[in-house]
Amino acid sequence: MSTPTVERMSELLAGEVLIDTHNDLMCGLRRYRGYAVDGFDLDSPDFHTDLPRLRRGGVSAQVWSVFVSGVQPEAEATVGTLEQIDAAYRFAAAYPDDIEIVTSVAQAERSIAAGRIASFLGIEGGHSIAMSLGVLRMLARLGVRTMTLTHNSSLEWADAATDAPRALGLTADGRAIVAEMNRLGVVVDLSHTSEQTQLAALQVSTAPTMFSHSGVASVAAHPRNVSDDVLRRLARTGGVLQVAFVAQFVSRAFADWSAEAEAARRDIGLTSSMPWPRAPRPAESAGDARDANVAEFPRAEAVARQEFSRWTERNPAPVVSIADVADHVEAARDLMGVAHVGLGSDFDGVSDLPSGLEDVAGYPRLFAELADRGWSDADLLALAGRNTMRVLRDAEHVAARTVGP
Repeated sequence: MSTPTVERMSELLAGEVLIDTHNDLMCGLRRYRGYAVDGFDLDSPDFHTDLPRLRRGGVSAQVWSVFVSGVQPEAEATVGTLEQIDAAYRFAAAYPDDIEIVTSVAQAERSIAAGRIASFLGIEGGHSIAMSLGVLRMLARLGVRTMTLTHNSSLEWADAATDAPRALGLTADGRAIVAEMNRLGVVVDLSHTSEQTQLAALQVSTAPTMFSHSGVASVAAHPRNVSDDVLRRLARTGGVLQVAFVAQFVSRAFADWSAEAEAARRDIGLTSSMPWPRAPRPAESAGDARDANVAEFPRAEAVARQEFSRWTERNPAPVVSIADVADHVEAARDLMGVAHVGLGSDFDGVSDLPSGLEDVAGYPRLFAELADRGWSDADLLALAGRNTMRVLRDAEHVAARTVGP
């Protein structure tokens, strides 16, 4: 893409809605900062996200993921979700001229017009509600507006894409949870779910659904990507696929390399997994909690790290580029129409990202790639945010028409 095109995309996005439906900064605050929120008005190279780069990227709206590991007992996950929501509110309070928590499209539009980044909250994984409609209702009152039905582990009532099925789609409880989400105006997010659960939810939900951070399986086969059949059904029900920037989803070659790299790590005694970090205790400072979490992470021996480094030198990772992401965006458009595609990066939730999309400043480069492929300004703005805002608005309208407690 040319520099002038990138500059023109920045101008096009100015004052418009550019919403990313999945950013894991809140989890990063817990893991690496003990929930301290200071310093993000400056460049923060340890993260993919900070205010200067959000501004450079043209981001005007964001869904902050309030994620808690699915390996936690469900009641503990609920506590962790409340802590994540608290972190989002504290983050917004620290930067009131830049960030505003919003709960409706109308509020988001006013926030964007005032020059702030309109911030929705999205739960990642139905384990966070501990199978309680009362908890779901309370989280909605705190501002949650989207929820993936599962994370990586199947639940009693819904199945994950990366685990053995337990519910065989949605159980009666799962269908009731979807119905209550519709009543509350909480968008049903199908990322992380199995295809059987996706089909069941698309049949049951009375409001449009979304995939907040997934890809197109026919472009790159991966359990987290979505089949053509499901995508067509998604479009027929008014939903949106938010294309993720995750290298493993974007590129089949990278996914294969990543699996080989993980096997090599295991062979030399390394692990890529880290324990779920704890939040600061009441008497602890953020620094105390951060240091405690760092101390709990697995520490590989220097010789093992060196051995894995030598492995990667012999087996370099395939290059994943902005063009690969654009291929997913175009495939989704060709399958469903431009009205059913958006963006959900997964920044600060993954380590492997395409070249040129290493952080939140990169969106204009992606739009420039699409513009060079012939996308009109109207279609680019639909992708940037108009499609997603329509889904959020439709969810509000369904909720307004639904009678309930």
